[in-house]
Parts: sequence; structure tokens; C-alpha cells
Amino acid sequence: MNEYTPEFREPMSPFKAIADWVKRYREAIGLRSELANCGTEEVASLARDIGVSVEELNFAVQKGPHAADELARLLRALGVDPQKLVRQDPVVVRNLERVCIACSSKGECRHELAAGTAAANYKSFCPNAVTLDELFHSKSNLKTESSGASFGP
Repeated sequence: MNEYTPEFREPMSPFKAIADWVKRYREAIGLRSELANCGTEEVASLARDIGVSVEELNFAVQKGPHAADELARLLRALGVDPQKLVRQDPVVVRNLERVCIACSSKGECRHELAAGTAAANYKSFCPNAVTLDELFHSKSNLKTESSGASFGP
């Protein structure tokens, strides 16, 4: 079983929480505005360049720049180095991110990550669980340096 130290944060003041929300909202609005200022061909070209459809690009932009942040945290909880995975298999990471962006279980994911139980319970809520399990069986060299964790269930 993976050893994981949960990330506990100091309680956030309501003012800081509101300021952070406003900042994230402005970032998302800014991205939408930038995309809206591009012509149809520019948007199509950008989507092709990053390997997604125009609809997927628009969806991701609407969700904002932090829509898949839980993925890196879950990978670390599972003993996988996210940067190493990006270098070794960027296409798989892009697919994992797509699924994470559209995930409807973010609240449960964040709760499990904060509680330090995500590694044990991700299969019950994460739509990326099957793909992650396949990765664990095929790429055991993604283990983090500091983790003595084994891969798989």
C-alpha cells in the first residue's frame, strides 16, 4: 500500500477564498476572451496542434486552467511522478487530462486527496481508474524517487 502524507492546509480566511475564486474566474474569462478573439481557422489550427477537436478545446477553456489539477495530485498519491509520465507518454497524459477536466467526481476526489485516502479509494470514483491501472501494469518505471510505493491494486 502506498504511504501518503495528506496535504493539510491552514484554514483559509473567507476573504482569501473569495479572492482566489475571483482570480480563477478572471483567468477563465481571460482565456475565453482570448479564444473568442481568434478566428475560426485559428481556433481550428490551435485545436489540431494540440490534438483535440474544436469542441474539446472550447470545453477545456470554459473549465479554466486548473480543471485537471487533481490528476497530478492523484498521480503523486499513487506514487507516480507526473512530470516523468508527461515526458514518457504525453498522449496518455493528454487523455487522462481530458477525462479529468470533464469529471463529475471532483468533490469526492479533492476530499480523498485531502484525507490521504485517494490512493486506496480512487477506483470507486475516478473515471481514469482503468487507464491508470493499465499504466501501472505497463510502466512501473514511473514511480517517484521518494516513494517506495508499488504499482497496481
